[in-house]
Amino acid sequence: MEPITLREILQAVDGRLLGEDVPLETAVNRVDTDSRNIHPGSLFLPLVGERFDGHDYIRQALTDGAAGCLTDREPEDCIPGKFYIQVGGTQRALRDLARWYKSRFPIPFIAITGSVGKTTTRDMVAAVLGERYRVLKTQGNFNNQVGLPLTLLRLERSHEICVLEMGMNHTGEIDYLSAIVEPDVAVITNVGDAHIENLGSRKNILQAKCEIFHHMKPEGLAVLNGDDELLVTLRQTLKRPILWCGRDSACDFRAAHVESDGERLIRCKVTTPDSSFDLEIPALGHHMIYPALTALAIGRHFGLTEQEMVRGVRHFAPTKMRMNILRRGEGIVILDDAYNANPQSVRAALQVLADSRGKRKVAVLGDMLELGPLAPALHGGIGEFAAQSGVDCLVCVGELSRYIADAAGEGGMKEVYWRPNKKEALAVLEQVVKPDCTVLVKASRGMAFEEIVSFLKEHTSDGPPSGAQ
Repeated sequence: MEPITLREILQAVDGRLLGEDVPLETAVNRVDTDSRNIHPGSLFLPLVGERFDGHDYIRQALTDGAAGCLTDREPEDCIPGKFYIQVGGTQRALRDLARWYKSRFPIPFIAITGSVGKTTTRDMVAAVLGERYRVLKTQGNFNNQVGLPLTLLRLERSHEICVLEMGMNHTGEIDYLSAIVEPDVAVITNVGDAHIENLGSRKNILQAKCEIFHHMKPEGLAVLNGDDELLVTLRQTLKRPILWCGRDSACDFRAAHVESDGERLIRCKVTTPDSSFDLEIPALGHHMIYPALTALAIGRHFGLTEQEMVRGVRHFAPTKMRMNILRRGEGIVILDDAYNANPQSVRAALQVLADSRGKRKVAVLGDMLELGPLAPALHGGIGEFAAQSGVDCLVCVGELSRYIADAAGEGGMKEVYWRPNKKEALAVLEQVVKPDCTVLVKASRGMAFEEIVSFLKEHTSDGPPSGAQ
């Protein structure tokens, strides 16, 4: 973060200065929201949630070195030498401060949303653009009403382009984020069933995702999945330039002849408005063509050469728990896709497992959350798919996952286990994970399946040294 003064903060958040006189030119170069991790001279911004109130920790944050704080209430007393800025609400102030701070940087802003693949697309786009530009991108899961403003507050003068992920659970959230960012480029990866419990239907999900266009720059570019049946309905209604990506012949950026080596990458032939070339994507799953094509479309939009774009895709590395390939001893491979799950992403992950080279293929699946009344049928559909996929063994964990197990068994799958919790599932995994086995681990975030990945790592030997075959 570039230094900003107390005077500028007051103007940005429309705040009122409290406490003893502090020079208006006092500067901070960081905003902290966690009182347990205060940096000297920072601005402490106390957030308020259902189970916490950051205002309870203002005194501690200031004592630990913060220069001052925002607050939505008048403090009983003020620590000498510290500034207090009273605002109408601290989350709104965070939004206003981030929007003001962003305005200091005349660089392009790329916003990415969608039901599946947001993080992978973000990482792929950043990898490609990083071949020419200094890129700031969303880290981890900082894609919400708190995380996105905090990401913008990390901008520095050296950054030349910014790639932002936008998540949502309810209508209006993407609109809120788009108003902060005012994107130059907006990406929707797809429209699936994630959060259908809150939104009611996929058409409603489409409308919620399209909020990303509400605050785009007038000349802004949309990059969309041309194989998504709902997104293609925007061809006639979205009145702005669009680049379409996918397999369909009408797409501007197309992939054909997609092949997987079943171990570390997929290959395809890419056709763009300018050329056609071979592309290697260092990840598993045919669905990986979509983040790659999106990155190529955006790379071309910002002037990258074919060589730069191909090199950027090659340098892509997935974020933790997003189909990370963990190679262990005795030929055991763990596909760590534990970060989240919905019906579309689980099917794609099962296909990756089915295409893998392991002699034995085990899927460890947990509950998919926020599916509402459709949850039993959607989980059952996953079981039916698993039974036909070529996977050898299915271990289902959680109450909803019983529907997966039942449907898989009814579909003819012979080796199916259901356990109500992770503790009981671990005993099953000790028996079913054997040498030359590939294991997929996937569930919604609330299931915390990283604990299963940790267990598998502890109970298998280390893999070959780096670079070994």
